[in-house]
This record gives sequence, structure tokens and C-alpha cells, in this order.
Amino acid sequence: MEFKAKIMSKEDVERTLVRLAHQIIEKNKGTENLCFVGIKTRGVPLAERLAQNVFKIEGSRIPVGTLDITLYRDDLSKINIDPVINQTCISFPIDGKTVVLVDDVIFTGRTVRAALDALVEVGRAAKIQLCVLIDRGHTELPIKANYVGKNIPTSLDEVVSVRLEETDGVTDVCINQI
Repeated sequence: MEFKAKIMSKEDVERTLVRLAHQIIEKNKGTENLCFVGIKTRGVPLAERLAQNVFKIEGSRIPVGTLDITLYRDDLSKINIDPVINQTCISFPIDGKTVVLVDDVIFTGRTVRAALDALVEVGRAAKIQLCVLIDRGHTELPIKANYVGKNIPTSLDEVVSVRLEETDGVTDVCINQI
């Protein structure tokens, strides 16, 4: 892959996550019955950062869970015949709650569809909302994010790379050419 452009710096990502936290609070009229579930891998630290921002804004602690969608993917056999299964860890009930699913990038929408299937196995949420740092277009399913940090129209031969301190040692968003 060839580097094409840096589209968000660490400061841009941090500012965007503060804005998204404000939007989530506003749309839900506060934080009552709200929880975040991060889709592995980079959705988890994003969900944790959003929860920290909500705490700074409202003083409310929002529970954060981790969702592993590996077994729910419709392309599992194409990825690996022996998939590595991580663990879903949602240590709080989601029944009757507003669950905000968090991921780094929405592309085809298939990851979100798999996450919805996995979440139904955990419980029955009152509402499920989707928050993504980047929407790059090209969805193949009728799925749309409720909260979008940045819309970045891309071509199919481009890859949006979100890097976070927690997983990659640096925070930024870049576009790479395949």
C-alpha cells in the first residue's frame, strides 16, 4: 500500500471525539440508560474515549463493552479458515438500554450488520445507534451511522487507515492507495 494523504491528526481525532460525545448526549437528552459497545479492534478504544469525554462533559460514567463479531461475518471463510476468536465482553445488561455501537470506519456496512447480529445474542436493547469516526461511503447494505466524525468520499482502490495510540502507538487517519 502506498501512502496518499493524512486526513486527520491526533488533535483532529480528539476534537472530533469531543464533538461526537456532545452529539450523543444531545440526541439522547442526557446519559440515562446509555451504554457504549466498541466493535473490535479500534471501535473499543474509540468507545472508551467517548465515554471519557461524556464523563468530562456530564459527570456521568457510561459503561463500555467490547464486541467481537468474528463469527458473525458473512465473509469469514474468505478471511481465514481458522479465525482467531476474541472475546465479547459486555459486563452490564443491555436490555432496555440505548446502545451506541462504535467503530472506526464504515465502508460496506457488513461489519455493522455482523455487530447487530452479535448484539442480539447479548440482549434486547431499546435502541441501537451507530457512531463511526469515518464514513467513507460505498455501503452495500441499508445501514447508516447516526453519528459520523468525518465523511471522506473514497475510491474503491483506496484504504482509510485509522491508527490509535492504544492499538498502534500513534493517533491519526490516513488514506492509502492499494
